[in-house]
Formats: sequence, C-alpha cells, structure tokens
Amino acid sequence: MKILFKNGSIYDGSGAAPVVGDVLIEDDRILQVGGEIKEDADKVVDLTGLQICPGLIDAHSHNDFFYDREDAEKYYKPFIEQGITTQITGNCSFSPFGVDPDTPYRDKIGGGLFDALAPCSFAEFKKRAEGRLFVNLVPLIGQGSVRAGIAGYDPTPFTPEQIEQELAHVREAMEGGAFGGSFGFMYEPDRYAKEDEILAFAKEIAKYDGIVTIHPRACSIVSADYPLLTKKSHLEMGLDEAVDIMEKSGCKLEYSHLIFTGQRSWKLLDKMLATFYREKKKGYPIAYDNYAFHYGASVITVVFPEWYAQLSKEEAAKPLNRFKLQLTILMYRKVLGIDWDDMVVAYISDEHPEYEGKTIPEAAAEEGLSNLDMYLKLVDLSHRAGSIYLGKYYNDEIVRRLMEDELSVFMTDAWVEEKGLQNIAAFQTFPQFFLLARRYGIPTETIVRKMTGATADRYGIPERGYLKPGYKADLTILDPKALRVDEKKPDARPGGIVHVYVNGRAVLEDGAYLGGRAGQIVLKR
Repeated sequence: MKILFKNGSIYDGSGAAPVVGDVLIEDDRILQVGGEIKEDADKVVDLTGLQICPGLIDAHSHNDFFYDREDAEKYYKPFIEQGITTQITGNCSFSPFGVDPDTPYRDKIGGGLFDALAPCSFAEFKKRAEGRLFVNLVPLIGQGSVRAGIAGYDPTPFTPEQIEQELAHVREAMEGGAFGGSFGFMYEPDRYAKEDEILAFAKEIAKYDGIVTIHPRACSIVSADYPLLTKKSHLEMGLDEAVDIMEKSGCKLEYSHLIFTGQRSWKLLDKMLATFYREKKKGYPIAYDNYAFHYGASVITVVFPEWYAQLSKEEAAKPLNRFKLQLTILMYRKVLGIDWDDMVVAYISDEHPEYEGKTIPEAAAEEGLSNLDMYLKLVDLSHRAGSIYLGKYYNDEIVRRLMEDELSVFMTDAWVEEKGLQNIAAFQTFPQFFLLARRYGIPTETIVRKMTGATADRYGIPERGYLKPGYKADLTILDPKALRVDEKKPDARPGGIVHVYVNGRAVLEDGAYLGGRAGQIVLKR
C-alpha cells in the first residue's frame, strides 16, 4: 500500500532546516522524500501546517519486560501517544533475556523493579516477541539479569568459571543481534560485581562493536555507595568509574540518565560536562541521555537509615533513638539539598490510596502530624516498599544546558505503573522536550535530531532515525500549535501528536489511537 503525505514541514533527522514537501511510503519502507511527489498513491494525507519527522526514539526504556503480558498494550500506548516508535531496552543491567530458562533465581531477574514472566535466552526472546510488539525494541543485554540468573543476589565475587558462563550469554545475545549491554551499579546483584567481571563483560561487548550503558553508583553529591568522606563528590566518582570501564574495555559508553539529585548536586554540572568533553577530546566514544522533567521515580526509604530499620519497635520508640533518627534524616536532607515537599507519594498500599499525589507536608497537615512522623507512618504502612516521586533532579538552567549540549539525547526511563500515581515521563516526555525547545529558543530541527538521527547513530540502529528512501517507514507527525502537556495530571495524554506510523502501519491517526502490533525487534548488523 502506498501512502503519500503532502505539504508537510519535513524534519529529516539530520538536523537540517525543514523544507516543505511530500513523503511517499509503500508498505514498511520510505520511497521518496522532499519536493512535490506526483506519483499515484492508495491514500493521500494532507499535512499542511504539520511537521513530519522520523519516528521518535526513546534512548532509555525498560519496556522489554512487558511485551509478553496479556494486557501488554497498556504499557506501550502512552509512548505511542507521545510520538515514540522505537525504544532502546535492557538498560540499568535489566533484560528479560540472558538467562537459562531453568534458573532457580527467576524471581531475581529484574532486580525487584521488573518481573520477567519467562526469562530466557536472546534467541528465545526474539522468537517470543515476534508479532507481539506495539513499538520497535532495540535490545541490550543486562549484566544484572545475567548475574542473577547464575547466582541470584549472592554477593560472592564470581569465579573465572562463572565469568565465562556470563560471557557465554553475552556472546549469544551479541551474535544474535543485540546492540550492547548495560550495568546498573545501584542495584542488586550488579552492585556486587568486581572489576574483573565488569571489565570482562564490557570487553566482550566491545568485541562486537557494541555499546555499554551505565547507571552509575551515585546520582547525587553523596550516596550510600561510597565512603562518606571522599576527595570528590560521589556523583563525580560514579562518572569516573564509568569512564574507567570505557577506557579499559574499549567499549562505547552511554552514561544513563545524567541527573543531579538534590539541590547541592546542581553546582556539579560544569564539572560533569567537563569530564565528558575531556574524554571526547581524547577520542573516546562517550555521551549521555537526559530527562525533560525535574523529578523522577524513587523509593520511600530514600532517606530512611538502615540502622534504624534494624531496631525493634521498642528500641525504635526510645527518645534517644528517635532523636538520633531525626538528626540522621535531617543530615541526609541537608547534604542532598532536598526537603519533605520534594517527596510526592506515588504508592503506599492498596488500602491507602488517599496518600497518592500528596507531598509529605500535605499528608502531615491533614493528619496533624509532624513531617517526620508522617514520613515514618508512610514507611511503616508500605512495609518499607512504598514509592515516591523525588524532586530536584534538575532546575530549568540544567535542563536547558543539557538539551543544548551536543552529547545529549533524550529518553523517558519510565514505564506504566500497575498501581498508584503514574510517572509523567511515561506519558508526556517528548512533547515536553518540544515545548521546552520553544521556550529556550532551540531550533526544532536540533531537537528532532536528538530524538531520531542522533540516537540512531549513537546506538548503530539501522534504517531508522532518518527520513530517507529505503529506510523503515517509522513516522511521527505533529501539530506545533497544538502541542501541550499537563504537569498537574501525570497520566494525561499530550496534545499535538497527530499521526504515528510504525513500520508503515498507522497506530495513531488524526489524533485517535489505533494500536496494533506493528513493532519489531531491531537487530544489529
């Protein structure tokens, strides 16, 4: 079937200024781009006043954990509705493959954040995913999943035999078409890997010219993952570790979600960017991805000290321990530069939806409690498993600087939650980037490139990211005058996304969601 898109402003993904013209596709391929195309078509779509660009690529996703669920569509629909056609998955050390199917540690795959229904080899993952995908997935193999499949959460250093067992999974994935691998040093069991295991994994990826994405040990000025007293901030040390892995292994490095958690971390922007450009000047392939909003998902125990968690109820209630707890949490908050009103409750339990969407002070005021007592109540009600959205990842200036920076590409790092307050990033991230670009005076063609061609180039994604003859017909068409987001309603559908095509198939048309399993597993060549 031939479809002719007429009179649109064409942003081809290269960063070039737009031209008004036509785009012709046939089935899942682009045939012609630009100028007036007079060829007959089965369908003509008038794009007067609209912008047409390659399908948007989400540089950091975890949606590979939802493809095989009976209700899978709900996990992909919000991403399509914000114009995303392709997602890079397997980040932060988590992938649903790279695992022997008979592993006794099935419940550990996903690090407690994600549930793999059928952990398996990469070959089996490809087979299972065929015909089931709503968007295209670009797979990475997660080192944490591989390690968990072998030894669960056992912190014992791997033996040479176990490392070789791990590398066998890496080879199977890379030879089967995976694009690289990932680390997530904040999470179990990845945090237990020693340098020999880490470098062996990264070197194996490098043999196939793959990319390694790294979630660092620290995203704030201080953290629990390094000694309290250090010469550098923990945020800088996390980047230094990633750089060291890149230099020693020879891999391409994507530093995952460059954020500055807590106001005291904001002053480190220039130092962090200086490190990226120092390495770039040396010739190393290093870059990063970033968010559009100022906050992100976290756990309610983010400032809850482990020593207090170990106390009995009787010991915890003693005045001295309560005073010590108050001082400890105050220190955490002051050192990080966050406050109680930076914590918005996402989920406590099925029995307590009344707290969702409220800050700690708002909930405390309603119940006549101090902020500390309200916080401790929520920790207890959730059995220390509640979730929050934590503010002060960025400020406006940091977002602007990162958007303008040539090393950045854009991502959501979000998924649809089963319960509780949804993460706005899963619903409205890419339209927000377009709106911020307008506010900051960043050319639309620059923003489109970061969402398309630049991301495709960085990961080596074939036949996507550009409007070129012969490329896959992934298309996002938007109305710049109708673009809108609603930060007061995190799960609101954004405005301005008019048409979305995945492999030549309309999945959103005239603003109406059509759906359909049009996605594919994209394989590295």
